[in-house]
Amino acid sequence: MSQFLIKPARKEDCPIILDLIRGLAKYEKLEDQCVATVELLEKSLFSEKPDCYSVIAWELDELGDEIPVGFALYFFNYSTFLSRRGLYLEDLFVVPQFRGKGYGKRIMQFLAKTAVEKGCGRFEWSVLDWNQPAINFYQKIGAVVMPDWRICRMTGESLKSFAK
Repeated sequence: MSQFLIKPARKEDCPIILDLIRGLAKYEKLEDQCVATVELLEKSLFSEKPDCYSVIAWELDELGDEIPVGFALYFFNYSTFLSRRGLYLEDLFVVPQFRGKGYGKRIMQFLAKTAVEKGCGRFEWSVLDWNQPAINFYQKIGAVVMPDWRICRMTGESLKSFAK
């Protein structure tokens, strides 16, 4: 296995994160919904009270240069039933040509360790129902795909209209 690192994102990494987000959007066939910008990422990740956090996975080439191969973006939520915070993985993406090397698993382990260190009662995420490779991966690492839960969402005009 090549040398591999996972590091918390820095402000100067936002263009790399944006490229990885665009790669994820392309993979999920949701490019038309991706309106993220470097400026929005900087505000979300590096304000005084960040909305979310990110880590970047790096492979070291033979010269020791860091090549970004994946990322995860997460935030903390709260479980009323557990009366504890949880870590919610919003997105995980490994660049296609770097898949199959165990990098996704190592990112997930990094986040699981973060959840434990932060006293979280849960580590949760969503997966698209058509993404069988991801579902298989998550089940292989011990996750339970919750069959009885559905995500509900309001965005754009429906959110604004309902808020009135």
